[in-house]
Amino acid sequence: MSSARKSPVLSKEGDVTIGGVFSIHSKITQPSLSFTERPTILNCTSINLREFRFAQTMIFAIEEINGNKDLLPNVAIGYRIYDNCASTLSSMRAVMALMNGDELTLGNSCSGQSAVHAIIGESESSSTIVLSRTTGPFQIPVISHSATCECLSNRKEYSSFFRTIASDLYQSRALAQLVRHFGWTWVGTVNSDSDYGNNGMAIFLSAAKEEGVCVEYTEKFDRAEPEKLKKVVEVIKKSTAKVIVGFLAHVEMNNLLEELSLHNITGLQFIGVEAWITAESLITPTSFSVLGGALGFAVQKANISGLDDFLVRGFWETDFLCNETSTETSLKTCKASQDFLELKDNDDDVTELRYSTNIYKAIYAVAHALHNILKCSDHQECKSPVLFIALQVVEALKHVNFTTNNGDKVWFDPTGAAVARYEVVNWQRGADQSVQFKPVGYYDASLPSGKKFVLNTEAIMWPGGTKQLPVSVCSESCHPGTHKVLQKGKPVCCFDCIPCPVGEFSNTTDSVDCKKCPEAYWSNQNRDACLPKNIEFLSFVEVMGKILVFFTLLGVLLTLIAATLFLINKDTPLVKANNSELSFLLLFSLSLCFLCSLTFIGKPTEWSCMLRHTAFGITFVLCISCILGKTIVVLMAFKATLPGNNVMKWFGPAQQRLTVLFLTFIQVIICILWLTISPPFPLKNMTYYMEKIILECALGSPFGFWAVLGYIGLLALLCFVLAFLARKLPDSFNEAKHITFSMLIFCAVWLTFIPAYVSSPGKFTVAVEIFAILASSYGILFCIFAPKCFILVLKPELNTKKQLLGKTQG
Repeated sequence: MSSARKSPVLSKEGDVTIGGVFSIHSKITQPSLSFTERPTILNCTSINLREFRFAQTMIFAIEEINGNKDLLPNVAIGYRIYDNCASTLSSMRAVMALMNGDELTLGNSCSGQSAVHAIIGESESSSTIVLSRTTGPFQIPVISHSATCECLSNRKEYSSFFRTIASDLYQSRALAQLVRHFGWTWVGTVNSDSDYGNNGMAIFLSAAKEEGVCVEYTEKFDRAEPEKLKKVVEVIKKSTAKVIVGFLAHVEMNNLLEELSLHNITGLQFIGVEAWITAESLITPTSFSVLGGALGFAVQKANISGLDDFLVRGFWETDFLCNETSTETSLKTCKASQDFLELKDNDDDVTELRYSTNIYKAIYAVAHALHNILKCSDHQECKSPVLFIALQVVEALKHVNFTTNNGDKVWFDPTGAAVARYEVVNWQRGADQSVQFKPVGYYDASLPSGKKFVLNTEAIMWPGGTKQLPVSVCSESCHPGTHKVLQKGKPVCCFDCIPCPVGEFSNTTDSVDCKKCPEAYWSNQNRDACLPKNIEFLSFVEVMGKILVFFTLLGVLLTLIAATLFLINKDTPLVKANNSELSFLLLFSLSLCFLCSLTFIGKPTEWSCMLRHTAFGITFVLCISCILGKTIVVLMAFKATLPGNNVMKWFGPAQQRLTVLFLTFIQVIICILWLTISPPFPLKNMTYYMEKIILECALGSPFGFWAVLGYIGLLALLCFVLAFLARKLPDSFNEAKHITFSMLIFCAVWLTFIPAYVSSPGKFTVAVEIFAILASSYGILFCIFAPKCFILVLKPELNTKKQLLGKTQG
């Protein structure tokens, strides 16, 4: 390092001295480190107007205190302000100069007293860390106006560090809340590769994850890495995120802005931090096309009485000694800082000064600490300033609590920071087309939850000068009726929207999964609600029900016609020969068989379920018993014609009635047992069809149902066998053939019914059963009674005893 003594750019002697370190120049020429010759003095270039204003504000606050009779009344504050030229190397030289003052070498002893009692600075966190670590062992208080790195909150490492700005812990979390507030779940991030950028971005990424915000890319670069900056720009060009969170110092932001402008990358929504969002240095003829509509958090702007006039005129006339009547000696000072003179009369940035209030507060905080240490009072002068050490200032700063002239309260929390208060500003064009940082909200960590963050969304101007909120998502929101399925290998914000399965629904946006509808409900077509399932049963009003009712009533009508014909012709040989009593009982049971099918139609109830199967079982047994009786009569009648056979006396009318009654009674007993033990009952079947409810009659006891059906089948089979045996009897007893055909049809129908009944779904099960009842009933009616009705109506000449006996003789 050069042995040349580092001199302050601005200084003034006083009873106590406050040091200041600012990046008044933003560029530095690095010396040649050949190690063969002494390094040259660092050459600083490019004046940073904002940092120069910080130095001016520090001087303004000190001069104001020196003129205040109530604060440090007999103590003059001096200052030593150094320029670190935005370089850590230069910053270290400035710190050493502040601590050692004008002592160039150390002899056998030193004063043991720091040249300054407190240091104001620096603006960037990385330089402030160097400053604090260097001064920390000597307990020299450092108060920063804009170093926001959360790492500086560590009191073990930085016990003498304070700041009049909040830690990035609050700003980073507020950034995540801001991004989530506008529904931006897909963002890119760029940060300075420094303590400030890395720590701030780490907190943001953690908070963003909690808020459900996904980060497409995280890039960082240093101001001395132009190649890395180009890589960052390439990543931004290829990305799909429309929102970029820039946790950058204003120097890095300026470099990024220049590169983006060079590549004409516009239309992106930038979210900024206090370090650059209100930096006047970023306003260039092309910058608004890139940063127009940017949103970010800025230090609150406060009006300090008299500061504006001091910055433009007072400073140059009193402290810099550059007025029109300057002497020859003072003009030498002006010429030595010729580049400063270029800023004289420049007032374009004065109205947007924000960090100046933090410097103002820092100076007053030191002054109040000194006021307490020196035991100053309204009526007594302060004690001699040589009697205290820097450590006392550190302890006094921990307890300062005062209100500035403009009404701001100043105090430090346990980490040495001020309370978090930010303005939310938006890059807009004014009426004169100038770039303005318009406040559109605020964040105040001291307020209750729910009131900390306030935004006036309507006042925001978005990129491109529109009022249309930009959209930045990896995947569009899933509408109700769909659910999110994460895309493999991508963040949680990237997903596909899959429709809910049948029977499930989602009624919220971005649903993670679909919920099953309640048992009696089914999802609608859009899958966003559940509707009551359609209840299905065979009703009288539907087409199928009407057709079955028609054939039922037709069967009853035909049965009544047959009965009427038989009644009219009851005394004729044909009717007498066919056992008229059993024939009428058979016709009666047939009409009941037709009518019992009606109990299967309509909404099942507890009574209808018990009635339909029992009525069906009993009426069919009655019907088959009558046919069986007729078959036995035929066989007995034939046996009775044989010589010496008197069998008919054992099966006369009384025995026929008892046989029918006994066989029917057995079925009645089976039905009673079935209804007593486990009767049929109405059931909502929700398993066969998922989308509808089948209202049906459960059998209760399947054994009871199949016992009833089996008994009918047994009688039908017996009747069929007996009729088959009697098929070759003389023609006058040819009713056996008709019975054989009727039983053949009956058995065929019911054998077909069993697999059809088991496999038919829903109301078709009932329809199959009704069809079987009607088909078998029609089979009996037509096979047994149709031929006789034909003779009775169309061939009455055949209805004579002679004709009946003639066939036999023939």
